[in-house]
Amino acid sequence: MPIESGSCASARQAKQKRKSHSLSIRRTNSSEQERAGLQRDMLEGQDSKLPSSVRNTLLELFGQIEREFENLYIENLELRREIDTLNERLAAEGQTIDGAELSKGQLKTKASHSTSQLSQKLKTTYKASTSKIVSSFKTTTSRAICQLVKEYVGHRDGIWDVSVAKTQPVVLGTASADHTALLWSIETGKSLVKYAGHVGSVNSIKFHPTEQVALTASGDQTAHIWRYIVQLPTPQPTADCSQVSGEDEYEFSDKDEPDGDGDGSSDCPTIRAPLTSLKSHQGVVIAADWLVGGKQAVTASWDRTANLYDVETSELVHSLTGHDQELTHCCTHPTQRLVVTSSRDTTFRLWDFRDPSIHSVNVFQGHTDTVTSAVFTVGDNVVSGSDDRTVKVWDLKNMRSPIATIRTDSAVNRINVCVGQRIIALPHDNRQVRLFDMSGVRLARLPRSNRQGHRRMVCCSAWSEDHPICNLFTCGFDRQAIGWNINIPALLQEK
Repeated sequence: MPIESGSCASARQAKQKRKSHSLSIRRTNSSEQERAGLQRDMLEGQDSKLPSSVRNTLLELFGQIEREFENLYIENLELRREIDTLNERLAAEGQTIDGAELSKGQLKTKASHSTSQLSQKLKTTYKASTSKIVSSFKTTTSRAICQLVKEYVGHRDGIWDVSVAKTQPVVLGTASADHTALLWSIETGKSLVKYAGHVGSVNSIKFHPTEQVALTASGDQTAHIWRYIVQLPTPQPTADCSQVSGEDEYEFSDKDEPDGDGDGSSDCPTIRAPLTSLKSHQGVVIAADWLVGGKQAVTASWDRTANLYDVETSELVHSLTGHDQELTHCCTHPTQRLVVTSSRDTTFRLWDFRDPSIHSVNVFQGHTDTVTSAVFTVGDNVVSGSDDRTVKVWDLKNMRSPIATIRTDSAVNRINVCVGQRIIALPHDNRQVRLFDMSGVRLARLPRSNRQGHRRMVCCSAWSEDHPICNLFTCGFDRQAIGWNINIPALLQEK
């Protein structure tokens, strides 16, 4: 009897040890020895011309390499936990400081001290890194003010794209899955012109740089160029909208979604025929843009090609091939004959047409999922966004690695950069819109509540630096576009 009870107890202890060992993050020395022994047995069972001493040495070296990687992985996990804890502490301190109404100097000192501690930890852990990685947990010493100014409601389906006219009168343009494009008065929120020439979803809209002409791309495999004439209505006094900090967020219900009719678009004039139709694609045309000067246009399609057209003759000038999967976006440089195309093949390509006799192409490989958009900024920089939840800033003179990386918690859709203030607007699948500077520091998050913000996926953003009322516009699959007034404190602009 004693012998049987002792064996039962030892069996239970062994079982508990095995269970605790399976739940442990670190591997014990005994498990490493067993694994090494198993690897040796496997190698001994294979035909090899290497001497046993050489094989054993290789196994020991590989084991050391694996243990080093395991240690680094565990250290990264621990560091991320510390970062999350520090973020929670900083958030709690920020609320306490606001409630106690401390001076700005005290707030700046405390935030900068905590930020310096976090920076030191990052430098210690990633001192061997070759690129500057900036995560979205970075905090700022001041907060941007984001105010909702106007909602533009009238489409009957989701809005894919939003754009602002470059000529007077300045109007807002939206492209929708309801097969139409609408032009809006920014001040009043009233629709001015409807374009109904497409027979498929209108996926993008861009305005001519010098004329009252618009370029739209559609799921009907065409891009249309059409002229509009608008007369802006007299602005009415707008309701007082309370200022909301860019970091506030509230829950809401989909029941608050607009009914799709809103102010209505049936009363505005309708254009049903284009000036020119570009018809060389064999698939959905997902985006289109004007080259500098407005004499040529580029289109991007799901047929894996981008086409360059002569606007006056509608003739195909170049067919840009090379992407392995469907294109998702195209963008042109504001002052040079450069085009960037993005694709589901996880790359984006830079096409150079500055020399009329030849055109070169450079391939950027830095994402692990669909590149949803890539846009030019001032100078020689390109910003790319992806479904891999990152946004990367690139220097065209060095394609090997990005100069900054922004990591987010949701897929990124069509981004836009405010050239004057060098601010990137990031629309997300999770209905968020975040603002970052070019170095990757988060400046603000647009508010979402029962009465403000988008209620479904945010598809696109567009800056309007010269408009006195709204300087940022967003659109989403909740069938509305929103105009915002973004006030970035001078302290953040200097950074």
